[in-house]
Amino acid sequence: MHSQPSREDMIELTSQNPFERFEDGRPKVPDELLERMKLVTTEEAWGVMRRHGYNRQFEGNWKETHPNTIMVGRAVTAQFLPHRPDYHDAIQQAGLREGRANIGGQNSWVIETLQLHDVMVVDIFGKVKDGTVVGDNLGTSVRTRTRAGAVIDGGIRDYQGLVELTDVNFYIRGVDPTAIADVTLAGLNIPIRIGGITVLPGDVILGTPTGIIAIPPHLVQEVVEASEAIRVRDEFGKLRLAEGKYISGEIDVPTWRDDIQADFEEWKKARSS
Repeated sequence: MHSQPSREDMIELTSQNPFERFEDGRPKVPDELLERMKLVTTEEAWGVMRRHGYNRQFEGNWKETHPNTIMVGRAVTAQFLPHRPDYHDAIQQAGLREGRANIGGQNSWVIETLQLHDVMVVDIFGKVKDGTVVGDNLGTSVRTRTRAGAVIDGGIRDYQGLVELTDVNFYIRGVDPTAIADVTLAGLNIPIRIGGITVLPGDVILGTPTGIIAIPPHLVQEVVEASEAIRVRDEFGKLRLAEGKYISGEIDVPTWRDDIQADFEEWKKARSS
């Protein structure tokens, strides 16, 4: 028994990944694409996902420690289950064999795997009381390791300390003063459910004021490029509307007339020269 899949299982689980991988097999979307992803809106990403049949990858209605902060990173996933003594003992023994048992609580096992530009994504079945995955100490560790943050389908504690951190955001269901209790780690870097979506290890998590969206690695490039194309198109459209050259009904349509499209292509050439 192991607390996370083998490298071979991880590669099979994420077989469409076009990028390099971490040592454990988790997809490693390039930092350059993560940086470009920070300008993508939820709606732009959602549009690409829908075209490919990924209809259940967005989850909203979160509380945030740092509202209006954009969070982007590679998912490290973890799932917790309600405590059951025999299963808890089995996981503790697995952690002992893997060298994790001396790290601390099982929530710390997850945190100690995090790397720069990771996002910790935790399914703790919406539990807030006794489901506080991090407080300000562990939250500081998440921030130091990732410079991104976490998505927790559960709770946090020490909210006043967490909001003082920088370069991080925590998407959570609630806040409670209790410490995490009566749960057991079901697995690390396994497929998990967050609300109504499925998250795989290595997915790119885009967190915006709208909510979070989990993007499979093989769609990341397309999402970024589609967003960049939309931004250029919007820049042109707003410019021409401000100039009074076209009316809103001519610009705010899926497909422009041939003369407007030709104008756009000429403008793009001049813009890039």
